[in-house]
Amino acid sequence: MSDSLILERTQRFLSLLRHCQVLGMRVEQANAKGLTLRLPYSEKIVSNPETGRIHGGAITTLMDTTCGISTACALPELEICPTLDLRIDYMHPAEPNHDVFGFAECYRMTPTVIFTRGVAYQRDINEPIAHVVGAFMRMGKNSFVKTPETAK
Repeated sequence: MSDSLILERTQRFLSLLRHCQVLGMRVEQANAKGLTLRLPYSEKIVSNPETGRIHGGAITTLMDTTCGISTACALPELEICPTLDLRIDYMHPAEPNHDVFGFAECYRMTPTVIFTRGVAYQRDINEPIAHVVGAFMRMGKNSFVKTPETAK
């Protein structure tokens, strides 16, 4: 699959997630090696107005979404892959007034589960805010919409 098709697929996937639209997330890069999403800094994601620090829940949302959509970079056809397990190890708080990036890759696929790993970072991917590993259940390519015609 071409990088342009992977980019289009991941952008379409992200556009369907209303909470990601509200947070302003966007695809920065997508190819067969993985996916990078951007979470823009805004008052919506601040946990403490006095410090301006980003709430951990916003980082969790970013990384769950990044890992989940990274499955679209690895699969030959788009499938629904809900989160089975997600572990995030926070290294340090995100800095105020800076966007956060999430990178994730699929490192193993089985017929039933896809395994992902990644990092959240701001200025430098080598100085992560958090590390993440996730497992996502493969539901199959026909799991998107069940209509009377496809249910047969």
